[in-house]
Amino acid sequence: MAFARTGAVALLGVDGVVVEVQADLERGVSAFTIVGLPDKALSEARDRVRAAVVNSGEEWPQKKLTVGLSPASVPKSGSGFDLAIAAAVLASAERLHPSSVAGLLMVGELGLDGRVRPVRGILPAVLAAAEAGYEAVVVPASEQAEAELVPGIKVLGVSSLRQLIALLCDEPPPEEPENPAELYGGNPDPALAGLALPGIGVGGADLMRRDLADVAGQSAARKALEIAAAGGHHLYLKGPPGAGKTMLAERLPGVLPPLTQKEALEVTAIHSVAGLLPPGRPLLQRAPYCAPHHSTTMPAIVGGGSGLPRPGAVSLAHRGVLFLDEAPEFPIRVLDALRQPLESGEVVVARSAGSLRLPARFTLMLAANPCPCGRWSQAGGGCECTPTMVSRYQSRLSGPLLDRVDLRVEVEAVSRVELLSHAGASESTAVVAARVAEARERAAARYADTPWRLNGEVPGHELRTRWRVAPDALKDAEREMERGFLTARGLDRVLRVAWTTADLAGADAPTRAHVRTALGFRSAHARSGPMPDPEY
Repeated sequence: MAFARTGAVALLGVDGVVVEVQADLERGVSAFTIVGLPDKALSEARDRVRAAVVNSGEEWPQKKLTVGLSPASVPKSGSGFDLAIAAAVLASAERLHPSSVAGLLMVGELGLDGRVRPVRGILPAVLAAAEAGYEAVVVPASEQAEAELVPGIKVLGVSSLRQLIALLCDEPPPEEPENPAELYGGNPDPALAGLALPGIGVGGADLMRRDLADVAGQSAARKALEIAAAGGHHLYLKGPPGAGKTMLAERLPGVLPPLTQKEALEVTAIHSVAGLLPPGRPLLQRAPYCAPHHSTTMPAIVGGGSGLPRPGAVSLAHRGVLFLDEAPEFPIRVLDALRQPLESGEVVVARSAGSLRLPARFTLMLAANPCPCGRWSQAGGGCECTPTMVSRYQSRLSGPLLDRVDLRVEVEAVSRVELLSHAGASESTAVVAARVAEARERAAARYADTPWRLNGEVPGHELRTRWRVAPDALKDAEREMERGFLTARGLDRVLRVAWTTADLAGADAPTRAHVRTALGFRSAHARSGPMPDPEY
């Protein structure tokens, strides 16, 4: 038989599309053609597959060979089609029985020596295979654990093309020496190489060991951090260098509860596509932490790149924390691009090759100095920045962006007494995380029959109509609206924070004190001193 087919997967963002790989052999001058909208890396599969087949001890068919990737209208990229192409070619040449490969879906890159190398996006590829009804998939042996996260599908891990041939022919598989140079999960996306991902990468364990008790002082900022973790609210810290803004941000992932199974699969799929899964951890169970440098480009932040868009920092921080240190130093267009994911929990990236929706529901944490030199204060002293410089620096964070930030705290420099005193040590991460978990359980019980789980996700209209507060609870917020200091969106966000504050306090509904606390954080005048909140 001169025709055979098998399955593969094309990745579109973080979703997989099943592709049928067809191989047809005809009489004629020896040639190898790949059709079906392949990119440059996929077009080069002709040389990789031919060399892998020959170096595996098999005979390459000396005929006119055409490999078709269907549906032809879907763009296909990457080297993950190599294994499927090689199997289809060998089946069309009758080295393998066509029926043995027809029901399989294969993902993997081939080295010239026939080894099967890991690729990005194994988890979403196997998820797509399961949804399409495939019962078995073939993946690189180094990524078998990741593929087995998908229930109800048989996973076959192979280290070389020789092992695949033996497996399909019911022969004893040959032993292959391990190659320590191979990277788990494939090579990372070069566009994301500059992102700091200590919450999920090699330094993740160090990040999780950092305790909130290490932060001296900053009672208001610590309280805001706890509220942000409990309700999924966005946070803005403004203060001089050395006040502890970065320390607080690095401890926020430790306060967040572990991911649910569904959330863990979502997060793992995104990082699998980016090639950023840490070695030996096929499933990410902790909230990710992404802290890009202010020089990071727009595509690396919101997603994009050449060809089809790929996930950026906002998607890598999905279900976790996106920390922008020195936020005014980021390009204004990058900061304003965050407004869509902050509002909808996803980002739409349009390119000439296609438009994709990427998940991006994260907790945003902004940190900024009061001025370019960081020493500006209302009382003056020590700052050499002109009023124009200060105004220009502070205005880089636009009003529409800050209107989507629920909690704003002005932190002050830590005093000598707070820094050196050991009496009355601050609460640890474990203590705060326990309160956060209890508050989230209360919110989840309240929203059990809805698509939301956190107060920060609930639309304002639903909060105002389905979960009403006490009649006098909103008096202060109504007064702020009449004075023009609070927008309609701002009122909704104050309500969300008030509900979170009530959940932390164990109250059934927000009181006027809870709303006043939310307004205090909203007004951007929250100081390190006590907040007007007798109940929490």
